[in-house]
Amino acid sequence: MADTPEYVPPEVWTWQKPSGGAFANINRPVAGPTHDKELPVGRHPLQLYSLGTPNGQKVTILLEELLALGHAGAEYDAWLIRIAEGEQFGSGFVQVNPNSKIPALLDRSGPEPVKVFESGAILLHLAEKFGELLPGAQPDRAQCLSWLFWQMGSAPYLGGGFGHFYAYAPTKIEYAIDRFAMEVKRQLDVLDRRLAENEYLAGGQYTIADIAVFPWYGGLAKGWLYGAAQFLSVHEYRHVQRWADAIHARPAVRRGLMVNRTWGDPASQLHERHDAGDFETKTQDKVQAAGA
Repeated sequence: MADTPEYVPPEVWTWQKPSGGAFANINRPVAGPTHDKELPVGRHPLQLYSLGTPNGQKVTILLEELLALGHAGAEYDAWLIRIAEGEQFGSGFVQVNPNSKIPALLDRSGPEPVKVFESGAILLHLAEKFGELLPGAQPDRAQCLSWLFWQMGSAPYLGGGFGHFYAYAPTKIEYAIDRFAMEVKRQLDVLDRRLAENEYLAGGQYTIADIAVFPWYGGLAKGWLYGAAQFLSVHEYRHVQRWADAIHARPAVRRGLMVNRTWGDPASQLHERHDAGDFETKTQDKVQAAGA
């Protein structure tokens, strides 16, 4: 390991300056709003405030799947929240999600609006609301929820751990990259072993567990995250690759990957979605290119 000056933690940590690297301008050790800004509200029952990162994609994929299944009540407005510009710290957003992270959902379909935050909670809320993509009987239900919560607990090691130190940190730290690369490969192996014996994560049925895991680990397997496919030898996980290809082939998944996306090929971007007709401005070839 390369020689680096030893860091001695102070007796009491204080925030003295931004840490540097990508997203340093929006990181701070306190919560709450930084400015007053009300959230827009559209005409549909479901109001989503998000960005097309893996966590945001989970929700738009599920909403598009619900619409494909014929649930008109799943119509939604997807409003763009530019996290690099600190829009998640606006007073309106913080009222919906006090944690100031995307995605946040406002469900206005009942007599009182329901605020839901954390992507896993949003998936569970919508699956239960519409009675879809969540097994009702055991043991499949337990498997679905187990893999859903596995994703919620595991992905921070992939994103905030490996992704940060490999792609975004101002300094490449060998120990940090090695530590998190090892953990991500262990996680890929966990998935690969499960998918060697099951078509989908909960068994033979496509569920919200697959929808939660796909944008992170499917995206990693297909080379969409951090430019790290070769570094992590993702081609070795052939069962994950088979599963990722099957999910990415679903039209609703391709649509969901486009919503609130603001980078990459313009054909893969739909900054805001307020009606199913918004996709009509994209050709079918462009829809099929989304996520690549």
